[in-house]
Amino acid sequence: MLRTSPIRVLGERDHAEVHALLDQDPVGNVFVASRLRAVGLDPGQLGAELWGYVEHGSITALCYAGANLIPINANADAVRHFASRARWQGRRCSSIVGPIPAVTDLWRRLRPYWGPARAIRARQPVMATSQEPPVPADPLVRRVRPEELGILLPASIAMFTEEVGVPPDSGDGGALYRARVEELIRLGRAFARIEDGRVVFKAEIGAVTPHACQVQGVWVHPDLRGRGYSVGGMAAVVRYALAEIAPTVTLYVNDFNTPARAAYRRVGFREIDEVMSILF
Repeated sequence: MLRTSPIRVLGERDHAEVHALLDQDPVGNVFVASRLRAVGLDPGQLGAELWGYVEHGSITALCYAGANLIPINANADAVRHFASRARWQGRRCSSIVGPIPAVTDLWRRLRPYWGPARAIRARQPVMATSQEPPVPADPLVRRVRPEELGILLPASIAMFTEEVGVPPDSGDGGALYRARVEELIRLGRAFARIEDGRVVFKAEIGAVTPHACQVQGVWVHPDLRGRGYSVGGMAAVVRYALAEIAPTVTLYVNDFNTPARAAYRRVGFREIDEVMSILF
């Protein structure tokens, strides 16, 4: 079956064609594009495979197959073939994330083999802004310093556990997650308001390309929620990002998180798309 499949694992020789496809939606594809720009397409360096769906000799759809399974520009036929390969390979991802139609179809095909899911986020609005925030930035939000890893890490773990439902340190003791947080601090992409050794507000910029960057890990200490820290904090992060990182700032949020969506709108974000996530 796989010998005649229109799916193949892509490599460096496909670089130009892959990035031309990703650049058709630079905001929606910011995560995958960021990974490929950072380490290339070689699966050994990427820690994942990038599958290409080939029609008439051209790559028309992609699927990032790593810790996340992410279909890109995939029509029904591409999804069918991506699902077949994923089923043959076996589940290696902790989530399926992407456009609602493609993820819905992928999950319909994979659920008999991979189900049940631990959680399904059926609609997550994608929000973006390219404008200076219309609200004041919190002047106490700044880049986290390397020596503050021990302060930021517990807040990051709390955020992840609250969002995903399981702690990030349940598998390997947290070594990989700690390394990722440390890397974001080193890159100058971790921001926080820290008072008396406690994180009041935090957010990181994870994915970065020349076109866009993606905010992740937004969190306010539970004792301080409802006081506006997220609005001023996000305004500060957006200003840093627009000035120093990328011309468009994006994120996605759960549709049921009404306070967060309202806060982001106040900062200038607008909903431009929506994705779906299947969590394992």
